[in-house]
Amino acid sequence: MSNSRSLAEIGRAIQIVEDNLRQLQEQATAYSGAAEEERNASRIADQEAKLDALLKERETLLNKG
Repeated sequence: MSNSRSLAEIGRAIQIVEDNLRQLQEQATAYSGAAEEERNASRIADQEAKLDALLKERETLLNKG
C-alpha cells in the first residue's frame, strides 16, 4: 500500500491552503497592532510553505503519470 496521496486529495488540500491564505491576507489588512501583524505574517509564511510543498507533491505525481 502506498503512502502517497491521490491527485484529488492534493487538489483539495491546495484549495484549503489557498483559502486559508486569502483569509489571512484579509485579516492582515484589518490588523493595526505590530504583534498581530507579526503573528499573521508568520501564519501566512506557514501557509505559503504548505502550499509550495503541496504544489511540488502534485507536480511530482503528475510527472509520474
